[in-house]
Amino acid sequence: MTSGLYTEIGFSLGSNLGDRVAHLCRAKARILEQPQARPAAQSSIYETEPVGVKAEYADKRFLNAVLVIESSWPVEPWLARLAEIEDQLGRVRSEDRFAPRTMDIDILYAGGTCIDSGGLILPHPRWALRRFVVEPLAEIRPDLELPGAGRTVQAILDDLAHGEACVRIDTPW
Repeated sequence: MTSGLYTEIGFSLGSNLGDRVAHLCRAKARILEQPQARPAAQSSIYETEPVGVKAEYADKRFLNAVLVIESSWPVEPWLARLAEIEDQLGRVRSEDRFAPRTMDIDILYAGGTCIDSGGLILPHPRWALRRFVVEPLAEIRPDLELPGAGRTVQAILDDLAHGEACVRIDTPW
């Protein structure tokens, strides 16, 4: 997951407001336009039910995908850059962290790094509990074993309950 000066970083992208496919495309383009990033893999897009939202938002389905890059940057500067990208794509932040949003980008992992500081926890603390993350990640990195998981992404997907809808859609991005 680390090669020379480059570290593999996995991002989870999600949108449930506006032109969701366009938001995913724009977010990917803005990540990849960074001189410190080069593309490594991307999943298909999955349509998913919102998780943990208020009843009034339950009908706002997400489009989710995973983008993997190789980066010469350490992971910490990505946190601020991703927040800028979310803001550029019209994300409005509120006290309700599960409110609908044009774009949400989470860092899932950065090589074999474990971090718990400054608002950044890696690997992402809830990645293995969320089908909308695990299924797209398993599509492109089934044999990946993130620190602390003790199993591959595919094994985690195989053991996830099937209650949460996660449907792969055939839309290029």
